[in-house]
Amino acid sequence: MASSSPAPPSGSKKPRGKMADWFRQVLSKKSKKMPDSAESTSRDVSQPSSQTDPPTPDLSSPTSSTPAPAPEGTTSSTGLSSSSSSGRWSKDYDVCVCHSEEDLAVAQELVSYLEGSAASLRCFLQLRDATPGGAIVSELCQALSNSHCRVLLITPGFLRDPWCKYQMLQALSQAPGAEGRTIPLLAGLAKASCPAELRFMYFVDGRGPDGGFCQVKNAVLHYLQTLS
Repeated sequence: MASSSPAPPSGSKKPRGKMADWFRQVLSKKSKKMPDSAESTSRDVSQPSSQTDPPTPDLSSPTSSTPAPAPEGTTSSTGLSSSSSSGRWSKDYDVCVCHSEEDLAVAQELVSYLEGSAASLRCFLQLRDATPGGAIVSELCQALSNSHCRVLLITPGFLRDPWCKYQMLQALSQAPGAEGRTIPLLAGLAKASCPAELRFMYFVDGRGPDGGFCQVKNAVLHYLQTLS
């Protein structure tokens, strides 16, 4: 009786070598399908934070370097207190210089001195600051009312000029008392030649080395300090 040979393997079954290749392909496909987020998450955890991130603010340090405003009543480098400085800006000018046309050069020197001082005093000079086309009377009265102090440059030319006398009377009518607002600067005249309306006031002697400019400046600053 002949022995039967074993049946050949079914055609549907794959050889072992091919089966191993098939498993390797499946595993490789699964590894490729891993989400990128997991990989990026692992990278983010392993890497240190960027050096360009803004530093955490120090809450203990001051938030602003701007100095605090000076307390009321303190004195600044200009010699004016904080309260007087605020009252100073209530008018357009600190000083109105009243002079004759022939004394324009001296008036310009005085204005340059006052404006160039540490206090930077604001001066009205008629031929420089008057509105072109404006009426002389209106301009003179407005300059006097918009100025804290008035400097009268008393010279022989001042006494001869009717507009100077008009300014002097207007200044006295606005401040009739000796309040320090009207400052006579006597130049080239003796006290006896001073107008009778000004003889009850102390005047600045312009015969000094600086023409009395420093004394005028100190008188203006003294008045500005009285403002509240």
